[in-house]
Amino acid sequence: MLASTKVQSKRINYYKNEKHMLSISSGWLVQAEHLPSPFFSPRELDEEISLLVVHNISLPAGKFGDNYISELFLGQLDCNAHVSFNDLRGVEVSAHCLIRRDGRVIQYVAFTDKAWHAGVSSFNKRERCNDYSIGIELEGTDDIPYTTEQYQQLIALTLCLQDQFPAIIMDNVVGHCDIAPIRKTDPGPVFDWQYFRQCLTEQATRNNT
Repeated sequence: MLASTKVQSKRINYYKNEKHMLSISSGWLVQAEHLPSPFFSPRELDEEISLLVVHNISLPAGKFGDNYISELFLGQLDCNAHVSFNDLRGVEVSAHCLIRRDGRVIQYVAFTDKAWHAGVSSFNKRERCNDYSIGIELEGTDDIPYTTEQYQQLIALTLCLQDQFPAIIMDNVVGHCDIAPIRKTDPGPVFDWQYFRQCLTEQATRNNT
């Protein structure tokens, strides 16, 4: 327990003097690699972005570092490359961003457009979460701990998005498991929501002082 506390304190200090790590221009994160996906829809002009959904993904399951995730989101995945990809034939899916294990961010869909990440979903009795949400994928699984770099980048990105879209309040930052609990379990029990929310709250307070 003591060792864990030391690690978390070190992580939290990372944000002590930071105000705006990231920036958005015309719906795209300036600091991300941009790989535009064909799998998106325009948002309605009067649709307020008010929800942030955290997912996880790895292709093949539990394997990291390849380009298969980007290929899937771009519609370029060779489904013969691995036996587990057979179920992905014809699948059209995307996320706004992927945060890789080393913290690098790839963006596939402009935040001002709808990525196809949520599927059949509901939040606070409102369905069709894609219409009003942003989807962030973490390269990972439900049972392999996420990296410090991923937490750091997710926290920075969340704060940036909250600044750009104020309706994404703290209570509206959720997991895929929260909006599709029968179908989905990600980001899984290894995702440290307590630490993540603590960092968000502390940094938001610093940014407002």
